[in-house]
Parts: sequence; structure tokens; C-alpha cells
Amino acid sequence: MTDQLSPDEKLHLITRNLQEVLGEEKLKQVLQERELKVYWGTATTGKPHVAYFVPMCKIADFLKAGCEVTILFADLHAFLDNMKAPWELLELRVKYYQQVIKAMLESIGVPLDKLKFVKGTDFQLSREYTLDVYRLSSMVTEHDAKKAGAEVVKQVEHPMLSGLLYPGLQALDEEYLKVDAQFGGVDQRKIFTLAEKYLPSLGYAKRSHLMNPMVPGLTGAKMSSSEEESKIDLLDSAGDVKKKLKKAFCEPGNIQNNGVLSFVKYVVFPLRGEFCIKRDPKFGGDKVYTVFEEVEKDFAEESVHPGDLKASVEVALNQLLEPIRKKFESPELRKLTNTAYPDPSKTKGAGKGAKAAGGGGGGEDDELAPSRVDIRVGKIISVEKHPDADSLYLEKIDVGEPEPRTVVSGLVAYVSQEDLQDRLVLVLCNLKPQKMRGIESQAMLLCASVEGEPRRVEPLDPPEGSSPGERVFVEGYETAKPDDRLNPKKKVWEKVQADLKISDVCVAQWKDKQLMTKLGQITCKTLKGGNIS
Repeated sequence: MTDQLSPDEKLHLITRNLQEVLGEEKLKQVLQERELKVYWGTATTGKPHVAYFVPMCKIADFLKAGCEVTILFADLHAFLDNMKAPWELLELRVKYYQQVIKAMLESIGVPLDKLKFVKGTDFQLSREYTLDVYRLSSMVTEHDAKKAGAEVVKQVEHPMLSGLLYPGLQALDEEYLKVDAQFGGVDQRKIFTLAEKYLPSLGYAKRSHLMNPMVPGLTGAKMSSSEEESKIDLLDSAGDVKKKLKKAFCEPGNIQNNGVLSFVKYVVFPLRGEFCIKRDPKFGGDKVYTVFEEVEKDFAEESVHPGDLKASVEVALNQLLEPIRKKFESPELRKLTNTAYPDPSKTKGAGKGAKAAGGGGGGEDDELAPSRVDIRVGKIISVEKHPDADSLYLEKIDVGEPEPRTVVSGLVAYVSQEDLQDRLVLVLCNLKPQKMRGIESQAMLLCASVEGEPRRVEPLDPPEGSSPGERVFVEGYETAKPDDRLNPKKKVWEKVQADLKISDVCVAQWKDKQLMTKLGQITCKTLKGGNIS
């Protein structure tokens, strides 16, 4: 089939569903002469999750287009990135990645005999490569190295030199793997541009770069191996998949940052060319879509219910995961999984900081401290329907500032406009403003919710007598000040939100500690055991 494809048809396969391509003209030139050589690298850190199906689908496209594809297991990069993979676990994690990536490719029908698998330390410790690292480090400034790794390497206040070396090594890999193009996520764009800038200075060719969009996780932010609530692990059981999808962010009519919908676009359609929404006959029965845009349109218009979308994705996802689960039932692979990723609760020193954290936040990990989140009492001044969606509405909310904030929410689908007018609510105030259907939402309205058919949602209630602008805090964290603005890359809100819940007596809690104002507890009306988002 590859021989029958024209260069233009091959280019279409190579670039479809990508967010950006750098050096497309060079790709066209190579395809006129021969097959393209591409590499995709993955640092062997946390366990791969279902978002890895997105690059796997593109690798399938590359192979259909006749490309020579190399998969790099970047073990040295895993260590350099703030020691995300301890040196003693590098070899085990490479073996785990090799097994699980191959299982994923087999699951989607990709022939392994057409792929080349390479381990980073097989060539990155050679004399020639090491000398090139030194040559490159004599040209790249600390500013450029830090900037290049800003969205990939873990950012800390006092970065290790290893993290500054990371982008340069990734650039050199293009030369040492002898490829025409490197493929990765758009979060690696700054590393790609660093490679384009500096490789010619070493006498090496400038490569093309193919970039996937970043697929949202279950919480709406980027899916991450280190964020348990944001991801579905490749070895999660069918029960775990159902549980995590039920909690996934999937607001009616909202197609922004919707990880469930993105999975349909970037995995299901490229693999199958269609998607079936499974519904009860009384709601219209099953519907098969052959174009993703039709799924997106029906969801935006609320012809597709979030519960039906999640249930249908659950079926598709379990079909992909089942062969991987079966492969990892073998004693050898179970042992490999447990040794490559030992249970932290069973390792020496586990829980060391837990005791220190119990007395008011002094020992709490900064990333998880609830005091960093600026939650205030707000008063709804006005409620209007969104001009472009039935379920989204605009509120002007007084949060104790000179001007009220505009908040876009879907609560009107559950609570009438009349019941919201002049109501006291809880508002998260230090997230980065985000456009929702063209209108900037300057804060987030916090609600209690319980998944089910139908989904139930209620606003959270401050104590009687509260005033707009009063701070909401977690007991034990009364005196700490929130961040001025939460850095979305750090996902502080997502980490804190994972432990927010409603107790059995309808009191809002974080890790069993109460959410309060100076006047008392935060509550909701009826949703015992619900989530807070």
C-alpha cells in the first residue's frame, strides 16, 4: 500500500491531527526522493498512561506512510530531569517501558518488525556524543537552556545542572539517530527550536519537527504520570477505568479541556474511523459517527449527554487495554512492574514527612498545601445566559474587590437562575483566566457534585452572615497566604482538588479537615459523599 501512496498522500498521513509542523518544506523535499526517517523519544520516568495512545496512533500513521521509525527509550534523560528515575531503577524502567509500549502498539495493530527500538545510554555515553555535549554547552546560555526545558523539565527554584543539560542532549539525539524529523508533544516546541538553532553551529543539519497537541487529562489539565487523578493507567482494571471516567471533567456542552472528548478525536477516530455513542433506546438508541466534528457538535449542543460519552469511551478504552492487561498477567511482567515502580509506602523512609505535616501545614509539600489556593466567599450579582450555549451562563460575582468578576459556569443546567440571584457561593480566584466559548472567565465557581444518571450539582454554601471577599481556609492552614496566581504548569489546584470532598454530614473537607471561614463550616444542601470542583 505504501508504494501506491503519492508524496502528498504520505505527507497528509504524517501530518494529520498534528498541532504544528516546523520545516514542512523539507519534509516535502525528502518525500520526493525517499522515505522519511522519524524518531519519537520517551523519558522512562512514571508509568505510561492512556494518553500515550495518542503518539502511538501517530507512529501508526508514520508507518502507513512508509517512514522508518525509531523509538528512543531516553533513560539518561529520565535521570537528568530532577532524578525522576533513580539511577538504580533506570534499567528496570527501560525494560518496563519496552514491554508496555510494545504491548500498546500490538493492541492497535502496529507491526513491530518495522520499528527500531533504541536505549539512550547505548549511544549517549560514547566519547563522540560526550564531546558534543561539551561543545554544545560552550554555546548554549543558561537562559536558553532553562527556557527550552521550561515545559518539559521539572521546574524548581534552584534547578540542577542536569536539567539544563536535558534540552541539549535531546537536540543531539537527532544527529546521532540519523533522522530527518523528530516527533513529540507541542510542550517540547522550545527544545525543538533550540535544536534548530544550535545543531547547525556544530556542523549538523537542521531537522524538521512534528508536534502533537497536548491531550487534556481527566481533570481538564494535561494528563501526567505524576498526577494520579488526571490519568488512567494502562494496567488499570475495568472497574478502575469506570471509576476514573465517572469522576472525569466533562461538563455538558463544554468542549474545552475535555479529556474524554479528546480521546475520541486523537485515538478512536484515527484507529477505527468511527465512534459509537451507546444510549438507552428511550434516549434515541446507539448512534455511530464517522466524523469527529459531528460528535463534537452534538456534544456542544447537548444532544450527547456526558454520561453517554463517558460510557462509550469506557467501552472503546477497555478494548484497547484488555490485551495489555492480559500480557502483564504473567509472573515475570508483574514482578518487573513491582520492582521498577516499588510501592512508596513500603520503601524505607516512607511517611517520614506525614507526622510533620499534621500540625498546621509546616511540613506539607508546597505543591499540595491547600493554603496556596485562593478561595473566597462571593455574592452573585447577576446571571445571564451565555450567547452561544444553553448550559453555560455568565455571572457577575462580588468577591470583595472594587469590580465584580465575570464567571462562566454550567450550573444553570442544575439550578435555576432565580435561585442563584444574590446567593452567596464559593469562588476560586487565583486561577489563570480562561476563555469559555469566547468569553473570559475570571474565576471558578466551586460546587458539590455526584455522578450518576442524572448528575447532581449544588453550589457550596458559606456560613450564614458571611460577606463577599471573606477567605475560605482549611482548618490548620488559617494563617498561610495564597499564591497571587497559580502557575497552570504546576497544577496546584488539580492536586488540592483531588482531596476535596463532601462528608457524610454535607460538610466540605480536604483530607478530612474542614473548609471554613471565620464564621464556621462550608456545607452543601444534600450531596453527601460528593466531589468538589
